[in-house]
Amino acid sequence: MPSVYIKTYGCQMNVRDAEQVARDLAARGYGLAQSPEDADVVLLNTCSVRDMAEQKALGQMDQLQRLKKKKPHLVLGLLGCMAQSRGAELFDALPDLDLVVGTQKFHEVAGYVDRLRAGEAPIADTEAEAGSQNAIRDHTLAPQQVTAFVSIMQGCNMHCTFCIVPSTRGPERSRPIPHIVEEVRGLVAQGVKEVTLLGQIVNLYGRHEFPKVGNQTPFTQLLRAVAAVPGLERLRFTSPHPIGFKDDVIEAIRDLPNLCEQVHLPLQSGSDRILKAMHRGYTAAKYLDLVRRLRAAIPNVSISTDIIVGFPGETEEDFAATRAVMEEAAFDQAYVFRYSPRRDTPAATMEGQLSEEVKRTRNQDLLALLDRLVAEKSRARVGTTVEILVEGESKTNPARFQGRTRGNQLVILPREERWRGQLLPVRITESTGFTDYAEPAILETETLSV
Repeated sequence: MPSVYIKTYGCQMNVRDAEQVARDLAARGYGLAQSPEDADVVLLNTCSVRDMAEQKALGQMDQLQRLKKKKPHLVLGLLGCMAQSRGAELFDALPDLDLVVGTQKFHEVAGYVDRLRAGEAPIADTEAEAGSQNAIRDHTLAPQQVTAFVSIMQGCNMHCTFCIVPSTRGPERSRPIPHIVEEVRGLVAQGVKEVTLLGQIVNLYGRHEFPKVGNQTPFTQLLRAVAAVPGLERLRFTSPHPIGFKDDVIEAIRDLPNLCEQVHLPLQSGSDRILKAMHRGYTAAKYLDLVRRLRAAIPNVSISTDIIVGFPGETEEDFAATRAVMEEAAFDQAYVFRYSPRRDTPAATMEGQLSEEVKRTRNQDLLALLDRLVAEKSRARVGTTVEILVEGESKTNPARFQGRTRGNQLVILPREERWRGQLLPVRITESTGFTDYAEPAILETETLSV
């Protein structure tokens, strides 16, 4: 039986796309290899959001070309966002590469792999395809898997000046609500208890295809329909945009019992001048007002964010404004990135490009602030009882289990097989800030926190 090794870089949507490719190959008789050395086919599913992700994939493929010298039959492929962005030019830099497939052709990968193994010349396909958003719909679950991603849309129309996604993923296209609900029903029937809905800007789902019903946007209609699937214990979504995050979404989080009280809400900058240059469409004041409305309606909501430091032209005053917003918002988690110029984006050619040293200094400053904010929250969690969904072995210590709270806080606990896949009350005994440690609290009756 031929085997395939797939490595994914980047976001949850890339992970979901790779799962579909693996499923399609399995249906054609391919097994999953644990390493490139054991595989007949190696596919790297790539990311273009930051230069580091691209360089990692290119470096890995360069190493794989050396492996191909020893295994001439080996098929090498690059998939996803970088493949979409660079296309057939990748063959010039990587002469032993066999396959380049863009973001709207994942469903063609298995067929292309068969053709390459039959001796066909290298293949590149980065063409757009109508209806491609409906092709990421199948799952092959691992034994006792209790969480899953569901792709509800593809593409983005926002055109932030730093972002390459509109050119790599194309315009917004959404799947019909009944198709998504049916997919979730199938996952629950296989034992999945938590589903995360995925989209480039998930809260803008369906705005071009489907009508509002009363005061309900298509996204809120979808949330309510999925939340009603019998047996679905938890529902999440990522990532929304402050634009389009209306009261109906806040009300859904407040009112739907299985919709988790967790929102990932990218800020990117706290400077109005920089936000305008980024083409984000909101001000710092509007962003903070949204945070206040979320916390007023859902007092235990957990809010995380993305922030870019060192955007072209960012002054010390601009950076100070970002720092102030971060402190006022008191995020539960934040992902802080140094600005990375991306090809064919307006920001890449803007005046005022900053040095890597300035970016690094500002990045470290915000990370230190984040550590302080998170430490304050983690101290308050110690001694509380929370509900977690036990996902399975800890990624860093298989002798222990890990789970997540409704607020998406990672919790490590002793390994006990009967707890696998269960919603379990635990008492937090220790916290490092980003990871909590806990003991079961099955017999305790106090109100659970998040």
